[in-house]
Amino acid sequence: MSDSPLAHTVAALQPRARTELAELVAFKSVADPAQFPRSECDAAADWVAGALRAEGFQDVALLDTPDGTRSVYGFLPGPAGAPTVLLYAHYDVQPPLDEAAWVSPPFELTERDGRWYGRGAADCKGGLIMHLTALRALKENGGVPVCVKVIVEGSEEQGTGGLERYAEAHPELLAADAIVIGDTGNFRVGLPTVTATLRGMTLVRVQVDALESNLHSGQFGGAAPDALAALIRILDSLRAEDGSTTVRGLAADASWEGLQYAEEEFRKDAKVLDGVGLIGSGTVADRLWARPAVTVLGIDCPPVIGATPSVQAGARALVSLRVPPGTDAAEATKLLVAHLEGAAPWGVRVAVEQIGQGQPFRADTGSPAYASMASAMREAYDGEEMQTSGMGGSIPLCNTLAGLYPDAEILLIGLSEPEAQIHAVNESVSPQELARLSLAEALFLQRYAASRG
Repeated sequence: MSDSPLAHTVAALQPRARTELAELVAFKSVADPAQFPRSECDAAADWVAGALRAEGFQDVALLDTPDGTRSVYGFLPGPAGAPTVLLYAHYDVQPPLDEAAWVSPPFELTERDGRWYGRGAADCKGGLIMHLTALRALKENGGVPVCVKVIVEGSEEQGTGGLERYAEAHPELLAADAIVIGDTGNFRVGLPTVTATLRGMTLVRVQVDALESNLHSGQFGGAAPDALAALIRILDSLRAEDGSTTVRGLAADASWEGLQYAEEEFRKDAKVLDGVGLIGSGTVADRLWARPAVTVLGIDCPPVIGATPSVQAGARALVSLRVPPGTDAAEATKLLVAHLEGAAPWGVRVAVEQIGQGQPFRADTGSPAYASMASAMREAYDGEEMQTSGMGGSIPLCNTLAGLYPDAEILLIGLSEPEAQIHAVNESVSPQELARLSLAEALFLQRYAASRG
C-alpha cells in the first residue's frame, strides 16, 4: 500500500477489522430457516445496525423485505452539496456444506497461512468490514467527504428478491449519485479489478413422478418407470457432449472481448484434478462471462447408505441457470422450463417451480466514477493499473438499482478473488486485500467528491 496518512490509518484499523469480522462470521446467517434458525440472521442484522449507529449513521432501520428477511439501512450526512454514495454488502451467507471438510470450524474466523478462514469472510461480511474501515479511516483524516447510504442485504444468497422488491416500493430510499457494490472481487490477489458484467440467473426445482409408491426392483424393475432414472436423463439433456450448456432456444455462442483467463490459471484456481478436462468450448472467459451455464445444485433421492432395492416413485432436483448480459432472465426461465418438460422420457410427470431469478448486468465503465476508482486503486495497489473483468455470479439487485436510478454510476469491487473459494468449503479472505480495498474505497470517496465539487 501507499505511505500516506490514510494508508497508515487503514493499517492501524486492521486488528479491529479482524475482531469485527470474527464477530460477524460467528453468526450462522444462512437465510433459509429449513437449515438454520432465523434468529441467526436477526442477530447478524442487529449487529450491523449497531455498528452503523456507533459510526454516527442516522435513520438506521431494519427493513422487513417481502421475502421475510431483513436488510439494514443507514444514512451518514456529508458536507453541504456533497454527492451521495450508496455502499452495498450482504450479511447472509451460503450454508457451510460439509462441515467435516472444513479445516477449521466454518463459523469461527481462523487465521491460517496468512488468510482468515470462515463462512462469509469474503462473501460478503468482509465487504461490510471493508466499507466500515474505509469510512473510519476517512473520519480520522479530515472527515467523510460525501453523503453515505449503506444497505446491507439479508437474503442475497437465496436469490429471493426481497431487497429488490422493497427498493422498487420505496425508490427514494437508495437513490444515490454513485453506488459501490462490495460483493465481487479482484481477478487475482494483488490485481485491482472492477467487475463490468454479471450473469443473471434463474433457479428452478424439478419434480419427477412416475409411480404411486416405490416398488421392489427385483419384482418390478425393468418395466416399471424409474423416476430417478428419468430425472437423470432430463438433467443430462441440459449439456452437450463437450459439457456446453444446451437449453433449447437459448443462445450459447457469444464471445468475451475483455480481460482473458488463461486455461492453466483457471485450472489452478478451480483446483481441477490432473487429467480432468474443462467443459464447454471457446475461451475460458467466453464460458464464464459471455455464455449461459447450467448447474445441478442438488438432487433429492435415497442416499447410498441405507438405500433399499427399490424403483423410485419420485425424485427432484434444484437447477441453476446463469445467463450473460443481453439475455433476459425471464425469457431464459421460460426456455429452461420448456426444455425440462420436453425432455421427460416415458411420459413421466414433470413439475417445474421457479425459486429465484435475477437479471444480468453490464456497467458503464466510461463513467466519471470509474476514473476516480482507477486512480484510487492505482495508489492503493502501488501503481498497479485497475483492470475490468466479468463475473459469472449474479447480484440481482444491480439491475434493479440501474433501473431505478439510471443516472447513478455503479461500481463493483470486493474480496471474492479466486483463492477465497466463496460458496465452497474453507472460504477465506486475504487480510492484505481487505486493507488495500479499504484504502482504495476511502481514496475513491475522496476523489469522487473532488470530481463532483
